[in-house]
Amino acid sequence: MIYEERNYSFAPANFRPFLTLFEAEGLPLVRGHLGHLVAYFTAETGQLNTAVHIWGFEDLVDRDRRRTALWNDPQWVAFSAKVLPWIVGMENRLLKPTGFSPLR
Repeated sequence: MIYEERNYSFAPANFRPFLTLFEAEGLPLVRGHLGHLVAYFTAETGQLNTAVHIWGFEDLVDRDRRRTALWNDPQWVAFSAKVLPWIVGMENRLLKPTGFSPLR
């Protein structure tokens, strides 16, 4: 199992509108393709106006297959066109659990 942590930072005026639109339109689409949403957070300290989400995948091949399918979905592409202009920063990490991690 691998976990993907994705962090998106927004201009303050766009952050709440993003969360509202993502919950209503984006989340159903992305969940349908990526599957295992581990967590979705907002930052309360540090870089504010940041959404942090973690997705679980069987392995890198599973992740690649699912992300490719997501970006081949015309509904996701249309949704992304609405919100990509609001994003001012992006960070992505692939995480591998240790043998003693509660998440495996």
